[in-house]
Amino acid sequence: MTKITPQPGIMEIALYQGGASQLPGHSDVLKLSSNENPLGPPPSAMKAVSEAASQLHRYPSTDHAELRAAIADLWSLDPERILCGVGSDEVLQIVIQAYAGVGDEIIFTEHGFSMYPILTHMAGATPVCVPEKNRVVDVDTVLAAVTDKTRLVLITNPGNPTGTVLPEGELERLADALPADVILVIDGAYTEYAEGFDGGAALAQSRSNVLMTRTFSKVYGLGGLRIGWGYGPQEMIDVMRRVRQPFNLSGVQLAAAEAAAKDRDWLRTCVDLNAEQRARLTGAVRQLGLACDDSSANFVLVRCRDAAEADAADQALKAAGILIRRVPGYGFPEGLRITVGDAQQTDRVITALTNWRTAG
Repeated sequence: MTKITPQPGIMEIALYQGGASQLPGHSDVLKLSSNENPLGPPPSAMKAVSEAASQLHRYPSTDHAELRAAIADLWSLDPERILCGVGSDEVLQIVIQAYAGVGDEIIFTEHGFSMYPILTHMAGATPVCVPEKNRVVDVDTVLAAVTDKTRLVLITNPGNPTGTVLPEGELERLADALPADVILVIDGAYTEYAEGFDGGAALAQSRSNVLMTRTFSKVYGLGGLRIGWGYGPQEMIDVMRRVRQPFNLSGVQLAAAEAAAKDRDWLRTCVDLNAEQRARLTGAVRQLGLACDDSSANFVLVRCRDAAEADAADQALKAAGILIRRVPGYGFPEGLRITVGDAQQTDRVITALTNWRTAG
């Protein structure tokens, strides 16, 4: 037996399970299990990647100045208060590592991002999971869980896999009610799909204990490159920069993200397509007698009667060559999270579900 032991909390980590991408017996698999953009990355970003390839022998920028400037220009933010990471996951990891450790508590909600308990255990802190109300974050329940050991509160907004949004007024109420030494992290990976929602930018701009995180993996179609960012008070960002690896983003990543951030037409095209097809999919699901909340993301959470019915629906979709995400680990054994695709992909999903309902 080895005498080498890991740090506290490491062995409590359950391995993250990504969305399936292969389906035996099918050559035309439609992957709707990972909330990927059906249009892929913008051509401008692909061109930037190609051009950056000639500089692979050069070390990348350590300050990410050009990318931060592009992000700041797009969202009217202060570039000095932006921190870039390997996906928003790394930004979350950095803020947790910087501000929590053994003996501390981190609060998140029952349907929040599954990386939260993993990142909490990595820091040796204690995860505190609180229930939601009708699949929406409940501010009063979160506040009731705060103790003198609480260091961070992590809120997924829009939610994943629920797609629901905590209104900005409630977010502000939560921020105002938290102790000044507790950090509120608003994880906004799907913000661009939520019309009229700023992702928590105003709160991060005006509060000394609020951090907003965002990603290029979803609406910008750059999930394969892993680029994210956070925005918060200068003092917090300065602390986090001390923890961030100096060369955490490659030159290719930086070039692709900068080009994507400047491509506002592409952003609008993707958001509009998603809104249109999300409405079609939601309407069809409801006509088939299945439950589905209004989604502000690029997926819908279909709720079947029970796990057995969800199994049957999943099998019917697989028979049609369609992969979606079952989400029992998020508290929905009866749930099917279906990524919104383009018009033809939506037709394919609706047809498969309709055939299943008709046959049943």
